[in-house]
Amino acid sequence: MRNILLVEDEENLHEAIKLNLDIEGYNVTSAYQGKDAIVKSKEKKFDLIILDVMLPDVNGFDICETIRLNDELTPILFLTAKSDSEDKIKGLSIGGDDYLTKPFNIEELLLRMKLLIKRTSTNVSTNVITSYKIGDLQVNFNSFEVVNAEKEVTPLTKKQVNLLKLLIDKKNQAVSRQEILEKVWGYEIYPTTRTIDNVILSFRKIFESDTAPNTYFKSIRGVGYKFTP
Repeated sequence: MRNILLVEDEENLHEAIKLNLDIEGYNVTSAYQGKDAIVKSKEKKFDLIILDVMLPDVNGFDICETIRLNDELTPILFLTAKSDSEDKIKGLSIGGDDYLTKPFNIEELLLRMKLLIKRTSTNVSTNVITSYKIGDLQVNFNSFEVVNAEKEVTPLTKKQVNLLKLLIDKKNQAVSRQEILEKVWGYEIYPTTRTIDNVILSFRKIFESDTAPNTYFKSIRGVGYKFTP
């Protein structure tokens, strides 16, 4: 039985989708708000996430980016009332796998779901980033380590890895402290912005010890930080 996370705040539509998925034999976990979806996405392994873009608390794009920090494989199918190509491009560029505009035919939704699940289960993704080179240092996201040319290893924490992933995904873009706190530490409870500053300081000690200060991790006054590879 395939596990599906259904994130949709319109109750009637949510129940209609869930009923059809139940009939098709899917095991559906429901979420009506973004924060709840993020929590549930971490509680179990899903074969597919159906994600509405317009939610009352956290929008679907932010939810997708948050999920992708920890899970790069589970297919995400966006549902939205907007048909703008700009929104479609954004959704796909941040880690979404498909996009369905409301109103839609339930048969089309079921077909797209089956194709996404089949593609994911039969193919190993070649786009998942497991390592990244910063200067002469190699970051291994699977082992949570940084390795230098002499094969010396520096361990990283899960928060350090997730912050690195976020900054790398948004390279050459200013990322606000608020966005970092929400996507790396969570939407419910997160520490002060000083915590971010301390993690960035640790990055500078690791990655910029042999370069000019702020070579890779730049402070953007009044905003946050920018990673420049």
